[in-house]
Amino acid sequence: MKKCRICGKRAIIYMPHHRLALCREHFVEWFEKYTEKTIKEFKMFTKKDKILVAISGGKDSLALWHVLRKLGYEADGLYIHLGIGEYSERSKEKVMKFAERIGGKAIIVDLKEELATIPELVEVSSREACSVCGLVKRYNFNKVAKERGYSVVATGHNLDDEASALLSNVLNWNEKYLGRKYPVLEEEGGFVRKVKPFCKFTEKETALYALLNGIDFIEEECPFSEDASSVFYKEILNRIDERSPGTKLRFYLDYLRKVYPKFKKEEKKELQRCKVCGEPTMGEICPVCRLKEKVKVSG
Repeated sequence: MKKCRICGKRAIIYMPHHRLALCREHFVEWFEKYTEKTIKEFKMFTKKDKILVAISGGKDSLALWHVLRKLGYEADGLYIHLGIGEYSERSKEKVMKFAERIGGKAIIVDLKEELATIPELVEVSSREACSVCGLVKRYNFNKVAKERGYSVVATGHNLDDEASALLSNVLNWNEKYLGRKYPVLEEEGGFVRKVKPFCKFTEKETALYALLNGIDFIEEECPFSEDASSVFYKEILNRIDERSPGTKLRFYLDYLRKVYPKFKKEEKKELQRCKVCGEPTMGEICPVCRLKEKVKVSG
């Protein structure tokens, strides 16, 4: 039986990549301090910033909102109702109950009213469901943040998310991705700053923190994510990490230190304003507005 390194009591978790065993009390304390350390290390934001947390009803985003408010940051939540049947309804219910519990402000954007539901968009798009979903969520995160005066958008992406996406793009040598995958994307050309304070935590660690703090999150996965490639790459990395503990964290941190600087693009993007909605885009009309046109035509 492992004992807590700090107090000697029975440990509830052993993190081999940190060579650290902690009891319930000291794990929660460590988790919050490590979040603060990550925020400061990457200069994500300060107490002066107004932060918009992208919340889904899952463990990572709700835990992030909880931690940021506990650390004294001004953080509100933004939930995008995707219109994915009962899954979206249950997610929204979790978000509203949690917001009430912590006395936080939850902004709700109903995608059906703004555009169309994800199932409807998938029907008219040539993109995969996860790609469509990511596109419209990022669009709304940025749009709402600017309209409501938030300087930063924070997401609950964890180490498993970041490392699996990194593996996928290394295998495909996606240089564009390798030059932008960083815990902080600075404000640029109409995009607000985006940050990932949980980038060094494993999925297991964020789940444990959520459970220990009594956070009621939706446990089921999105119906559209069943065949997502990210799930496959997470499984591969978890198997490697079981054989060689710490590989996942080392893979990600070594990328940040050694690889990212070589691929980072210093030149500014040639962005312009979408002729329809005014949001930043590479072309005359942004991808979301093109989706809107397809929805109109199909309707």
